[in-house]
Amino acid sequence: MKTNVRVLVLLGVVLTASVLISCASPETYDVVIRNGMIYDGSGEPPYKGDVAIQGDKIIAVGNGKDIRGRTEIDATGLAVAPGFINMLSWAVESLIADPRSMADVKQGVTLEIFGEGESMGPLTPAMKQEAERLQGDFKYKIEWTTLKEYLDWLTKRGITPNVASFIGATTVREHEIGAIDRSPTKEELERMKALVRQAMREGALGVGSSLIYPPAFYAKTAELVELCKVASEYDGMYISHMRSEGARFLEALDELITIAHDARIPAEVYHLKAAGKPNWGKLDAAIAKIEAARKQGLKITADMYTYTAGATGLSATMPPWVEEGGQKEFIKRLKDPAIRARLAKEMSTPTDKWENMFINTGADGILLAGFKNDALKPLTGKTLAEVARARGKSPQETAMDLIIEDDSRVGTIYFLMDEDNVRRQIKLPWLSFGSDAESPAPEGMFLKSNPHPRAYGNFARLLGKYVRDEKVIPLEEAIRKLTSLPAANLKIKDRGKLVPGYFADVVIFDPAKIQDHATYEKPHQLATGMVHVFVNGVQVLKDGEHTGATPGRVVLGPGYGKK
Repeated sequence: MKTNVRVLVLLGVVLTASVLISCASPETYDVVIRNGMIYDGSGEPPYKGDVAIQGDKIIAVGNGKDIRGRTEIDATGLAVAPGFINMLSWAVESLIADPRSMADVKQGVTLEIFGEGESMGPLTPAMKQEAERLQGDFKYKIEWTTLKEYLDWLTKRGITPNVASFIGATTVREHEIGAIDRSPTKEELERMKALVRQAMREGALGVGSSLIYPPAFYAKTAELVELCKVASEYDGMYISHMRSEGARFLEALDELITIAHDARIPAEVYHLKAAGKPNWGKLDAAIAKIEAARKQGLKITADMYTYTAGATGLSATMPPWVEEGGQKEFIKRLKDPAIRARLAKEMSTPTDKWENMFINTGADGILLAGFKNDALKPLTGKTLAEVARARGKSPQETAMDLIIEDDSRVGTIYFLMDEDNVRRQIKLPWLSFGSDAESPAPEGMFLKSNPHPRAYGNFARLLGKYVRDEKVIPLEEAIRKLTSLPAANLKIKDRGKLVPGYFADVVIFDPAKIQDHATYEKPHQLATGMVHVFVNGVQVLKDGEHTGATPGRVVLGPGYGKK
């Protein structure tokens, strides 16, 4: 009975039931997907049915025996679902290099969300110059200034997925203060708030922060509250890589909840985790804090990736003070013998003053993944401990040397988390998913470094390993967490469900075959089992192969156009 009611309700939004059920002359639409198991994004059990697409919209969902499609797809034995939303994407540069978004499209991602602390605007001339100087294997000219200009520039060039972004609190701070460890003056803070206001009016989703990294680390809670108050005026969200995921995990969560309360804004935890074995047991308390806040009326949510290792820079093994002033000052300090001695000691000393990734993993748990200096690329895939032994130096000295030699933060993978905690988090009803990675392809310049395997496998791993094989959650619940949940959290309209009138972001995959293949040793391996993908009604994946289509658009936040 539930299925029949759902079918009639959905058809009634755009098309009368009689068109699909008892039409004398069949209606013809651009695409009809037939006989699939429909997972509509609601979390309800699936049902067998058809989906009709006209232009960029879903026209009908249900029993379409009396309609025809100019293109017809037989989805017998396959799952049909809304396109997946990547809540934390770093495809900001990989989409410039390769607009196909191969790694993510092969997993069903149709919307990439940017803005973890840093966003692609607003930029000053000095920020543009420094960003271009620090580019690695891929070089490009920064031809935009504001965040909206970047998103428009990207989609005008042509990209496969849709894109949206938070404005980065780090970027706003650098725009007005630079990389200095101090609070903004009243005038600077007003200018920072004005930048947030402009971005929100132009479609940003909210404010994103990444508080373990300098110069974001230097921002006090009150500063973040003020920026978030502006975003709140435009129905935005605060989303944060919190100040700690380790020694001060719970205190950092308190800060996020305080910001949500004081700014009257929904808040999300980026890549929820208890990092470092001594902290694994804190997950229960963290979940309890979030659920208590939710019961009090605060909208606190989280996202995660489906791996036990994180990825960031080798610089994260060092205290934030050493990076004050930017990359050039950082390198200068690393060459000073007195500072090197102080750094080696601080890197080796447990602390709750900053997020010490060296202590959290040890040198054997630090995997070197990406260099821009060709002379260092042979070290890709080795641990810091291995390189230190080969060089006859301590791991601490070796870390400093590698950053100097590469003039970069050095891409690094850290083995930090507990597999049982990963499974427990997947079950949380308010948790969605993000890759925290670029969207590369296993070819060309992408092969010059090793990404975290999450770049190629995060979503397929959820559907294969955790849903099909381990049955951690049902498939319909996993799809809700990949679609309607993040869309609702972000206040994105007309996406995230298979509903007439919604944009036709649709994925068709084989639940029995969906599988990730990327490993830490061999990350450049595309996922399999995704059969067809549509973005805005355009087929971008056909029989598992990319069509080359680039129909991606900018998805605007709820404050767009608001005065």
